[in-house]
Amino acid sequence: MEKVFVEQFQALLEKYSDLLVGESSEEVTEKVKVWALYTHIAKSMPALAKHWNERYPEAKEEMKTIINEIKLLNEQHRQGK
Repeated sequence: MEKVFVEQFQALLEKYSDLLVGESSEEVTEKVKVWALYTHIAKSMPALAKHWNERYPEAKEEMKTIINEIKLLNEQHRQGK
């Protein structure tokens, strides 16, 4: 991928993170990216997500933590508006 595209896509992710949870730090943006991709995979290929969850139970728990954190940040952000 071209460097310009990567930078522009990163800007999109940062804006999405800011709109979703009210924050666009590098750490939060990375969590939002993981959350969005996992959510898409779970909806479009649920068997793959289930297989991954069974194969990597520690990662599944980390994903649950990330999902809950994004959900909480989103709720707090919406209430703050």
